[in-house]
Amino acid sequence: MPPWPSILEQTYRTDHGRIVATLIRVMGGDFASAEELVQEAFEAALQQWPRDGVPAEPRAWLIRAARNKAVDRMRRGVRLGARVDELEVLARLEQELSTTPDGADWQAHPDDSLRLLFTCCHPALADDVQVALALRTLCGLTTDEVARAFLVPPATMAQRLVRAQRKIRDAGIPYVIPELDALAERTHGVLHAIYLLFSEGYAATEGDALLRVDLCAEALRLARLARSLLPRNGEVASLLSMLLLHHSRHRARVAEDGGLVLLDRQDRSVWDASEIAEGLAQLDAAFALGAFGPYTIQAAIAALHAQAKRPEDTDWEQISALYHRLSELAPSPVVELNRAAAVAMAQGPAQGLALVDDLEASGRLTSYHLLPAARAELLRRLGRREESAAAYRRALALVRTEPERRFLEERLREVI
Repeated sequence: MPPWPSILEQTYRTDHGRIVATLIRVMGGDFASAEELVQEAFEAALQQWPRDGVPAEPRAWLIRAARNKAVDRMRRGVRLGARVDELEVLARLEQELSTTPDGADWQAHPDDSLRLLFTCCHPALADDVQVALALRTLCGLTTDEVARAFLVPPATMAQRLVRAQRKIRDAGIPYVIPELDALAERTHGVLHAIYLLFSEGYAATEGDALLRVDLCAEALRLARLARSLLPRNGEVASLLSMLLLHHSRHRARVAEDGGLVLLDRQDRSVWDASEIAEGLAQLDAAFALGAFGPYTIQAAIAALHAQAKRPEDTDWEQISALYHRLSELAPSPVVELNRAAAVAMAQGPAQGLALVDDLEASGRLTSYHLLPAARAELLRRLGRREESAAAYRRALALVRTEPERRFLEERLREVI
């Protein structure tokens, strides 16, 4: 068995969001108290596991510890004159503790995560706040990571998150999966949160590792839950398809030393054939449901990569056309950058560079390292080595993960 610090860290990374989701349910939708209690449970584990050993079911132990702390807190409140709703929470907690004292009933509520996700995406909250709250609370991203996903300072994001939790509490937003006729207005936010969670796992924005497999796995789990809840929604099938097709390549993206392996240099025999087959089947299902939205297009792009047996078999003309359509449906500077890369592959580096230069001139993505990195690569292919070196240096000043830093340093050495 691994040492207790590794197990506790792994439990935090993989189960924190689900434990919080369970506690919010038993606490009657009180986000702030649930997060505090879960934090206290992890602190208790830090004290007790080194002394008593790691429990057989770490997640169940943490849920039980958080519930016990909740009961203690509520009983103190009763002595001080609690409100009726607090008494109801206490009664529910005491009943759950009496029927399942070991905390193992978490498996009886597999939809707690979806309940939390749909609550975070209530239409009373602004679109960007919905997704940010879901990423922070359920997905376990730090406030800094969420802030980077939205390109805002961490202090600004922290204020938004506190206000959102307060609004859920003050407005009495129910902690439930809404009825079928109310799902549609929340589905966009739910899918966006799952998409951003997977993105953070597949291309970590900071740290020593290129991938965070735990985040990818959680995003896939949530996408499957959403697919089962909304079987007639083609964009949900498209999102699941896209995640599966990308995830099928994750082992080939990382070298033995942890370094980045570009798509055209990956060992395609390592790609997961079962995930590719499932991803293609989900894409077919999306088309059959009439879907052709942003996630469908991205899944179609991923499918073209997955079906290319060799790098030279890739249909870059079609990928370029799909990115053009995506830029019309869901315009963003990141989509424009990806389209430029596809155009460069289909029509040549000069055409791609013109698009990258337009994007750079617009002043967008000024803190995004992949903009100068893409420009450096295209300049390198055009033989403009000094300009390429300057662009690689700008990318190195912005990059935040060590594998990408080593990759950019290697490329820089090739052009100087």
